Amino acid sequence: MEIKFFKPFGPSVLKAKIPNELVDKLNSYTDQIIEDSQRKKVLDHGKKLVGDVTQEFLLEQDFAMKSGWANFLGSCVQQWIKIEIQKPIKRFEMIDSWIVRQFKNEYNPIHWHGGHVSGAGFLKVPKNLGDHVQNKDTHYSGGSLNLIHGSRQFLSKSTFEIKPQVGDFYFFPSYLMHTVYPFKGNDEERRSISFNAFIDEEIHNVYSSKS
Repeated sequence: MEIKFFKPFGPSVLKAKIPNELVDKLNSYTDQIIEDSQRKKVLDHGKKLVGDVTQEFLLEQDFAMKSGWANFLGSCVQQWIKIEIQKPIKRFEMIDSWIVRQFKNEYNPIHWHGGHVSGAGFLKVPKNLGDHVQNKDTHYSGGSLNLIHGSRQFLSKSTFEIKPQVGDFYFFPSYLMHTVYPFKGNDEERRSISFNAFIDEEIHNVYSSKS
């Protein structure tokens, strides 16, 4: 029996692996910001984001370029779009990229981003995120990233749960709703990184297509 898998509905998601060297650079950069009260204050991004978390701050554009972070994002988005719609993008303009420092009992409510494409990945993950209260054998979602689209129907799930793993990065359309549930565990940090970017308007704006 020959079978093929089709994804005729719903937005696509691309998973990529951040190179270990780049993960180290991002964590080292983050640790430097944490220790520098002045830079931490200047780069604070928490008031513009919805998360109820310890700290969120912007990456400086110069660092994003020189570290290779912007190039990693641009290259992955280029491959993603070409695979998905067989069209090369000519524009990748990063709007912003930021670090999210989340600890136990903190969370990110359901939200979406600006721009055309977005993504989120993991730089640090606690060894223990906790257990379900009533039944320890029950699946526990604390600390997971959940992508949300549409509503639950026959043969159509509305959520996609992502267990955080250091170095994993997920790209998705900026309109895709997502959330991070609070976790328990110990006092270790769950550190993630996100971004927003513009691509070619004629590719993004499907409503202007003649087809």
